[in-house]
Amino acid sequence: MAYQYTDEMKTRLRRIEGQVRGVLRLMDEEKSCKDVVSQLSAVRNAADKAIAQIVAENLEQCIIEEQTAGRDSSKVVKEAIELLVKSR
Repeated sequence: MAYQYTDEMKTRLRRIEGQVRGVLRLMDEEKSCKDVVSQLSAVRNAADKAIAQIVAENLEQCIIEEQTAGRDSSKVVKEAIELLVKSR
């Protein structure tokens, strides 16, 4: 099964990568714990959105493939939900 990762998704991840570099820079500059945690929280929120986008964009494809193969697609939906819950 081939998954589609859009340029938008890759751009989103590059932005997260930049945010992480920013957090490291704050640490190198010995900025306050509040500043570091605030930026890490932004990274976490961005990562959560990226996870949700990946699941959403690929879930439809997975369901169609399962149905085409004559399998129960509800398992795919449950797995997607578990992935989202586990990521939190």
